[in-house]
Amino acid sequence: MDYEQQRKAGSSSCSVPLLESSSKGTASIAQTLGNIIVSVIGTGVLGLPFAFRIAGWLAGLFGVIIVGLCSYYCMLLLVQCRRKLASEEESIHLNSYGDLGHKCLGRTGRYVTEFLILIAQCGGSVAYLVFIGQNLSSIFKGYGLNLASYIFLLVPIEIGLSWISSLSALSPFSIFADICNLLAMAIVVKQDIQKVVGGEFSFRDRTAITSNIGGLPFAGGMAVFCFEGFGMTLALEASMKDKSSFPKLLATAFTGITLLYASFGFFGYMAYGDQTKDIITLNLPHNWTSIAVQGFL
Repeated sequence: MDYEQQRKAGSSSCSVPLLESSSKGTASIAQTLGNIIVSVIGTGVLGLPFAFRIAGWLAGLFGVIIVGLCSYYCMLLLVQCRRKLASEEESIHLNSYGDLGHKCLGRTGRYVTEFLILIAQCGGSVAYLVFIGQNLSSIFKGYGLNLASYIFLLVPIEIGLSWISSLSALSPFSIFADICNLLAMAIVVKQDIQKVVGGEFSFRDRTAITSNIGGLPFAGGMAVFCFEGFGMTLALEASMKDKSSFPKLLATAFTGITLLYASFGFFGYMAYGDQTKDIITLNLPHNWTSIAVQGFL
């Protein structure tokens, strides 16, 4: 019996998604909002001021807004595609990207889609582990542990969190992570504003639109990298109690995130100008500020 027949027959032998995707979701609006924010915001935001330096502050603002709108539209389009395909055959439940790929392109579509999602998620996870390990090794320099040791210490925690199959149960961790991210970004923006107000700042010295066209693709790629979360779109919508609220909730989340990104990149570039480094934390003074930012992130 192939996959399609199993779906139609409602066989219990069908594979179970790693994340809760039941048609009867349990997540509230607040829980889903927390999960959306933590799914989208990542370490890429630290490179936004540098992207503004490469592209210019006006081009950077325009780029972040355009990428935010496109990301919102594409995520919403995924949900609408799933709903449309599911409505054509009510006996079939489309819970994941693999299900959509199978419905559109057959078994090959399923394999290719799930392979690409796997590579994307593994790559992102590795980047985060290295980033967290670097921050921990920087904060706890006197304990004699190298970067690899901190990464290995993080692995059991990551494995434990991966065993939580419900997005509702994960929401407290997501909300805590959101608070940490917002505090870190607030500290950086505070430092940026203090430098702009207290230092020798001239708005004319900041480039609005770069003449270096070759740098625009890099800046655009950085903006796209900042808007993560596509791999979680279907699971987030499926986890909600009131699925009809998802489009409005997603719009609210993306509006706030886009404004936050635009402010973070703009003030970072305004503060340091051509001295803006590829990771904004490298511009911060080596005191409690940089330690707090590293700890929160």
